[in-house]
Amino acid sequence: MIGRTAPHTASNEALLHRNKRTDFSTAAAVSTEFLFDCEALPLVIRPAVPKLNLVNWASENREFVDDSLLDYGAILFRGFGVANIETFTSFAHATSSGGLLDYRYGSVPRRRIGNGVYTSIECPAGRTIPLHNEMSDSLTWPMKMWLCCLKPAPGGGATSIADSANVFDRIDPEIRDSFMSNGVSYVRNYRPGLDPSYRQVFGGSAPEEIEAVCREAGIEFEWQANGRLKTRQNCQAIAVHPGTGRIVWFNQAHLLHGSTLDREVPPQLLAALGEEGLPRNAYYGDGSPIELNALNAVREAYEAEKVSFNWQAGDVMMLDNMSVAHGREPYAGERRIIVAMAELSLPEALPEALPEAFRV
Repeated sequence: MIGRTAPHTASNEALLHRNKRTDFSTAAAVSTEFLFDCEALPLVIRPAVPKLNLVNWASENREFVDDSLLDYGAILFRGFGVANIETFTSFAHATSSGGLLDYRYGSVPRRRIGNGVYTSIECPAGRTIPLHNEMSDSLTWPMKMWLCCLKPAPGGGATSIADSANVFDRIDPEIRDSFMSNGVSYVRNYRPGLDPSYRQVFGGSAPEEIEAVCREAGIEFEWQANGRLKTRQNCQAIAVHPGTGRIVWFNQAHLLHGSTLDREVPPQLLAALGEEGLPRNAYYGDGSPIELNALNAVREAYEAEKVSFNWQAGDVMMLDNMSVAHGREPYAGERRIIVAMAELSLPEALPEALPEAFRV
């Protein structure tokens, strides 16, 4: 774990301490601890009695789980031996409301393997997946997310997490203001062989079906002469957590900006595509380019807040998707992590809910 040295913004720090509400005495069948020496992410919950059924326990202690998640942002359930998709799905249902969500409008490849259950991001094992909040490049997102380790990698493959409010606090106020006043615009060119196809992302095949989905999601679209689809969507740069009141860094500009593509796309192809033809890119909401020094400052803030842990078979990580970002370290060998999401975001999470002191 990388130590934290910079002070936090006063309002976020005050809210962090004021909002703690978990009563650990209500859950005698489990033990709680922190994975690291200090009270850092994640909170670890283990069974304190033999053969404790995680799904039954969670159903009976839903308030405790929700309070713990709100307080700490990430909970690692370890020692319960969740070994299959069915148990994982039942646990996600037991700790959420409204059913599991479909993965729609996603910018990364996943496969559906169950009802509301997907593979983790399917990208080369040797590549790092930067810290990000799921679907923070959209106008709606899941509030809860679960990851389950069915098989840990024999080497590497740690999952990284970071407190999104602390990331916000670390970013230079001038850079924050540029993002907050403009938002982020995501541009995608759907090309065969580069990223998921628009049929995979939008779930249709006929142009009129794709257009209807884009309109519903607030995504601008343009059919190009070659029959390929280009989209643009303006989204938030930050958000206010409706449960804690903390301001969180909440976008994927650092992840989807064209400057990241040199690790994925051959240089000759990048040169041939040109900036307008890149498979994905991010700009300020007014269409102006995001400065590389600003993107690097965001990446440095994530790195300073990053906490990484190695998986054990049967682990389940539950995330408050607004409070905590997640990523993946490179690995070798076979690794199997499955994912579920639930509870769509509420309007009060949008930037309009910002305290007056943070308006620009």
